[in-house]
Amino acid sequence: MPRDYRLTEEWKTVEPSSVGLDEKKLLNLEEVLQSQYKNTNGFIIIRKGLIVFEKYYNGYGPLDTHNVASVTKSYTSALVGIAIDEGYIDSVDQQVLSYFPEYVSGADDIIKRTITIRELLTMTAPFAWKTGNKRRFEPLDRLRRQRNWVAYILNLMGRDGLRGSFQYCTAGAHLLSAIITRATGMSAREFANRHLFRPTGMKEIPNYEMKSFTLDDVFGKDVTGWIKDPQGNTTGGWGLTISPRDMARFGLLYLNGGTWDDKQVISKEWIEESTAINPNKYGYLWWLIDEENISGYTAAGSGGNHIFCIPPKDLVVVIAAKIIQKPQERWPLLEKYIIPAIIE
Repeated sequence: MPRDYRLTEEWKTVEPSSVGLDEKKLLNLEEVLQSQYKNTNGFIIIRKGLIVFEKYYNGYGPLDTHNVASVTKSYTSALVGIAIDEGYIDSVDQQVLSYFPEYVSGADDIIKRTITIRELLTMTAPFAWKTGNKRRFEPLDRLRRQRNWVAYILNLMGRDGLRGSFQYCTAGAHLLSAIITRATGMSAREFANRHLFRPTGMKEIPNYEMKSFTLDDVFGKDVTGWIKDPQGNTTGGWGLTISPRDMARFGLLYLNGGTWDDKQVISKEWIEESTAINPNKYGYLWWLIDEENISGYTAAGSGGNHIFCIPPKDLVVVIAAKIIQKPQERWPLLEKYIIPAIIE
């Protein structure tokens, strides 16, 4: 629901007690961050639209950008919603292949021809991923070496997996970015700059040329701006670099029903639809939270990158982190230190 404060370009920082937070409990949080979560580079707590806790580590500051990995998916979800709001896309029930008329499916690809945008958003479209030992995996390293990523993903779509079952799919989110481009005539990055970043005061992302597609260029230390595939499609499932404060703007936009500075950037209906609880606990490229009477949703990426939105507590928590193997779960930080600090 809309809040009783106005979100503007300028940030305001206040004492935690002024918005109903116990400052002593937050001191315990900082101790834990420095001792147990050493790959954390930035951590922001926003309550009632105001910054109450903002800490940076490992040489980073508030305007430094971070490779946020799969947090990118939730931004792609927002762009699909805006494209529907603006009339570029009719609905989530449109068939995926209707945007790729040049792709010729096989005569027996009945499932592939009927898969919808909604199924990509909810990760319930089947994809063919198998290794030699039958263990399912997503071949992203193979994807980055393809000349045409979209064609490669479409070839995998609709095969083997059970339609309607949740199957986490980074590649499927990339198809959504390509659909945005087919529908709007702009890359997802350009569309985001115009319809999401600029209206909310986020820093716009310039175009960076991809000179190569090495592991570091596509997934690692050389990821810059918002990367794209060989055909120029912005990556839909990962590859965005953004500052913690702009992550916070995005979370606040959702918490405020899509309104920023009295402008409806994303429809309230899209946000509600995107974050409605379901048995998979996964909405439209958002992970859903339903834990011990605490409800909310989070954009989540490798290494512990998160944008936690907890509407009943009027709370946004942003974590920017270095991508490492097997990071500690971040939800306990909210569960043990932040939510118990709320005293009203």
